[in-house]
Amino acid sequence: MFLLKSRRERESVIVHAMIKMYCDANHESEGFLCVECESLSKYAEKRLFSCMYGEIKPVCKHCPVHCYSPAMREQMRQVMKWAGPKMIFRNPVFAVMHIIDNMKAPKQKKNNTPELTRKG
Repeated sequence: MFLLKSRRERESVIVHAMIKMYCDANHESEGFLCVECESLSKYAEKRLFSCMYGEIKPVCKHCPVHCYSPAMREQMRQVMKWAGPKMIFRNPVFAVMHIIDNMKAPKQKKNNTPELTRKG
């Protein structure tokens, strides 16, 4: 069940859903992800599951380690900007879980490191 998965698994499902919404609306992909969005989705999943912070990772936009390449980071920023506000109407469960996960995510200290220790 979606609610019982780990935080990274939930984030992966949510990010994929947001990319799918964006692609369907902007790339006329007819129910499938276009090549560009499929690449972004796979890249995001790979980066998410290889995060050096593990399950205690901070929210990506506040992370001191920018593991996305600049081009992929900009693509993801565009997707989030477009799909984020629409999630509450199209996928309210995902939107609420994302908000809760972000509120529970470790906060950064002033020296730009997460509150908890890193997992290697």
